[in-house]
Amino acid sequence: MTVLVIDAQGGGIGRQLVSSVRQSFPDVHVLAVGTNTAATAAMLKAGAHEAATGENAVAVASRRADVIMGPVGIVIADSLLGEITPGMAVAVAQARAKRILIPFNHCDTTVVGVSDLSPAGLLRAALNCLSQIMT
Repeated sequence: MTVLVIDAQGGGIGRQLVSSVRQSFPDVHVLAVGTNTAATAAMLKAGAHEAATGENAVAVASRRADVIMGPVGIVIADSLLGEITPGMAVAVAQARAKRILIPFNHCDTTVVGVSDLSPAGLLRAALNCLSQIMT
């Protein structure tokens, strides 16, 4: 199984996701794609098996992945301070992969009805969701 982690900005959420997936699911192949080199480097340092940067990398990796994980902004064009291009958002949204989106309420997007969990709580919930997909 291949899990694709996508992140932007400094890659902090992606870094935590990569590290947590690797620790919780050692047999899973983790592929990381950052919208910029800082995000990519952070996820690679956290233990991603492979990593790439940019719009085309998001499109190609989205076709290869079984599961895509990242902040909810990865499916919203121009989100994450403008780092998510329309092409990236479409690639993730149209992928055949299961998507596990973490609902951070920032960058002018609010997801109503979502409990106010801490980032650590949201990451635990994402890992629980991945566990259910794998079984």
